Amino acid sequence: MKKILRYTTVLFVGILMYSCYDGIDPITAVDPGQDEGAPIVTIVKPTEGLAISDPNPTSSVDIELEAEDDIELALVTVSVDGNQIASYDEFTDYRIVTRELTYDNVTIGDHVVSVSATDLVGNTTTVTANFTKEPPYVPLYEGEMLYMPFDGDYTNLVNSMPATTVGSPGFAGESYAGNNAYAGATDSYLTVPTEGLLSSQFTASFWYKVDANPNRAGILTVGPPDEDNPDAQNNRTSGFRFFREDAGGMQRFKLNVGTGDGESWFDGGSAADVDPTTNEWIHLAFTISESEAVVYINGNVVSQNSFSGVDWTGCDILSIMSGAPRFTGWNHLSDLSYMDELRIFNVALSQSEIVEQMAYSSQILYMPFNGSYTDIVNDVDATEEGTPGFTGSADAYMGNNAYAGATDSYLTVPTDMLNLGSDLSATFWMNINADPDRAGILVIGPPDEDNPDAQNNRTSGFRFFRENAGGMQRFKLNVGNGTADSWFDGGTAADVDPSTTDWVHFAFTISDSAVVVYINGNIVSQGSVSGGVDWTGCDILSIMSGAPRFTGWNHWSDLSYMDELRLYNKALSQEEVQSML
Repeated sequence: MKKILRYTTVLFVGILMYSCYDGIDPITAVDPGQDEGAPIVTIVKPTEGLAISDPNPTSSVDIELEAEDDIELALVTVSVDGNQIASYDEFTDYRIVTRELTYDNVTIGDHVVSVSATDLVGNTTTVTANFTKEPPYVPLYEGEMLYMPFDGDYTNLVNSMPATTVGSPGFAGESYAGNNAYAGATDSYLTVPTEGLLSSQFTASFWYKVDANPNRAGILTVGPPDEDNPDAQNNRTSGFRFFREDAGGMQRFKLNVGTGDGESWFDGGSAADVDPTTNEWIHLAFTISESEAVVYINGNVVSQNSFSGVDWTGCDILSIMSGAPRFTGWNHLSDLSYMDELRIFNVALSQSEIVEQMAYSSQILYMPFNGSYTDIVNDVDATEEGTPGFTGSADAYMGNNAYAGATDSYLTVPTDMLNLGSDLSATFWMNINADPDRAGILVIGPPDEDNPDAQNNRTSGFRFFRENAGGMQRFKLNVGNGTADSWFDGGTAADVDPSTTDWVHFAFTISDSAVVVYINGNIVSQGSVSGGVDWTGCDILSIMSGAPRFTGWNHWSDLSYMDELRLYNKALSQEEVQSML
């Protein structure tokens, strides 16, 4: 009896073991092979060049990383500005690791995220991403309610609120201004609540690079829901729809505005056509008031007509770069084009203000001199030489202060942050003090090693200055092309009477083909520079003095007042210069 039981038990165990392995290959060890190289590391967030702006002294930044090795990862670390904030050495998947975290102590200025990954044999890869926390944004005009520069995120800098993303919109990796732009994607767009954006007047302004595929798309839409057609909405009785359509290979831009009991169309026909094959940035804007609507392309009116005013009933969201969800009935869906520098105002801007915005989008330096010598564009304080001062609000041209010159005193700014190119413009206001009777105003020039105490090397950069001319002050510009210099002296046309104590507007533009000098918006001198401007050795900008690079003819400190100094990386048009007066 015992023998039978033993055989039965053995047979049962055998059957059980066979059933466990039936249909399954036995486990065998596999040699992973040689470690072929260092890990691959990607920083998904923050994007390179991300610019954070909010009114708080410190902000947060989201960090997302991916690390991969051919054999096995041993360690992944995350640092911000050289300080380690996270370390990972335990992984579910030893070859591919993803992590997300938030860093909360981001102060104003430039920062860098570093991610390092090390494998089992000690190979290490480190990658970095640079980002910036900008000072709180100051609206450009009264009534500016939304500003999206798209420099790595989709935040409205006016109220520091991020847009809602639908689908997977992206970034262009290029821009008109700043370091990035919105890049459209299929079935993707942004939405923003309209609370606070809408009034009887409205303006939208932005830069745009058109992609004609698809051949029609929505760009900006504020509209009511269409309850009768939820899958193809097209209720046009309120709000507006700004969109584009194919027109014989061109792209035609149109505006539709709802009046409450009807709609009005603003279709400029061929005047509103843009050639999508040029691959160029264009400026688009439209304004709505109680009595008319106007559409602009590159500052030019392409459609304008009167109507009874906009109605906003049911208009609770703004869609950016798509007609969805409120304007899809005619297939005006997502736009795959690029957009940059989107601004929305609750006032109807004038044409001159639209043109002025086009110019300001190209700013590389802005000093309002309202109690500091800070370049607002780059958040950099100029270096003070001597004891420059301020005028006080009573004597300022704009704001609550202006620069006041003093003997042996001036400002300098490094030019590396300006990214000097073939085009440059400068604009500013001055209230002239003719004592001393000659002075440097703006100088970017190379050192003169042969004459360190009386420098006058004019082979590169520029020198803008003034000199006595029979009791008048004459303004002159000198530009170096690398081997020689060219003069832009308008003679009596460039003279200003210093006894009037009036504020005077000055501007000059430099391109690879022409140089122009303006006084109060009027051309006083123009000509060409063979080969354009050369920037060799030009590492500093001097403000309100020729020193230290242009002193050989005694163009020292200017004791005049200066206000609203701006530099641009383009050659402004006369229309743009005049828009600033």
